[in-house]
Amino acid sequence: MTTKEESIRSKLVHALEPVHLDVENESRMHSVPAGSETHFKVLVVSEAFRGLSPLDRHRRVNDIVREEFRAGLHALTIRAMTPDEWERQGGADFRSPACLGGSKAEPGAKSS
Repeated sequence: MTTKEESIRSKLVHALEPVHLDVENESRMHSVPAGSETHFKVLVVSEAFRGLSPLDRHRRVNDIVREEFRAGLHALTIRAMTPDEWERQGGADFRSPACLGGSKAEPGAKSS
């Protein structure tokens, strides 16, 4: 059985031919059961983003993984760059925003 992480990676590689790709399952940091695949962070560097606004880049990535959202993906943090931007900026300081759905440590916290 293919994991959601493998599926996301495969779809992005096929559609965008990235020169760099990081896919990280961050579900463990959220109020979800152990082993969940609901929250991911993606850093993708591709020529396919040249000339696209940041919003259009995010839309493109979201369109590529649309089926994952239908299958339980809850949150996807995206950093989409061209190779030139990657060369200048790298992926330093790329963090997902804080989940507003509560903390595992808080009693009665709701799922994010």
